[in-house]
Amino acid sequence: MPVRIPTLTLNDGRPMPQLGLGVYQLEEARTPDIVGRAIAAGYRAIDTAAIYGNEAGVGRAIREAGIPRDDLFVTTKLWNDDQGLDGTRRAFDASLTRLGLDRVDLYLIHWPCPDRGLFVETWKELIRFREEGRASSIGVSNFTPAHLQRLISETGVVPVVNQIELHPHFQQAALRDAHARHGIVTESWSPLGQGRELADPVLAGIARAHGRSPAQVALRWHVQNGFVAIPKTATPARIAENVALFDFTLSPDEMARIATLDRPDARLGPDPDSFG
Repeated sequence: MPVRIPTLTLNDGRPMPQLGLGVYQLEEARTPDIVGRAIAAGYRAIDTAAIYGNEAGVGRAIREAGIPRDDLFVTTKLWNDDQGLDGTRRAFDASLTRLGLDRVDLYLIHWPCPDRGLFVETWKELIRFREEGRASSIGVSNFTPAHLQRLISETGVVPVVNQIELHPHFQQAALRDAHARHGIVTESWSPLGQGRELADPVLAGIARAHGRSPAQVALRWHVQNGFVAIPKTATPARIAENVALFDFTLSPDEMARIATLDRPDARLGPDPDSFG
């Protein structure tokens, strides 16, 4: 039987699965098969982006899945070069066309690109997509507390999600505090630290105690912290492993031990204040 994944309620009242499949760096040709396997295993959230080059493959998998469209939660993202009033609308229309959908469940600004000074104008266009019913929810990715505050102050609309790099060695406490103040869900990209978490001795020890893998322990840490996690894998066995999280619990002591792994210099991706 497929695993039933719990949901979190977004600040617009809509539910979002707490675990999804990320398809970053997944080749277009392999995307329909991998996404189809994930849906069969119980995944109901798929996270793609225009820059990933595999939206069409995601759309094909959705059409072939044999389950109602409303049972799936599809996210895609606006790439940096398309920010601004006209570019945002063209890019969104193109993403829907590639996906073969008339709406997405969540549309995100991929990076703030603060030096370009367009993210507030871009956000206003996302608000229009939501009003048109073509993006059920809207959010951002890689925004800092200052970027979030500017969006909210200038538009009055709070993103439902901020998708950020977050893993046990890079826990982003200050940014998570900002999310909590505004009612923004924290969504973790690279929740396994691009695989680096799997060799950590603390996680390995906790995994042995539960008869689980280090990946399952790391993902369970995300779940118990109330995050959404979107691990990327193209390996069928790991698709099944990564979703098998909801029949065990980390103790308060184990959660505290994982909290000690945080390192301010453990960022793996770009700095949002300078990227783009």
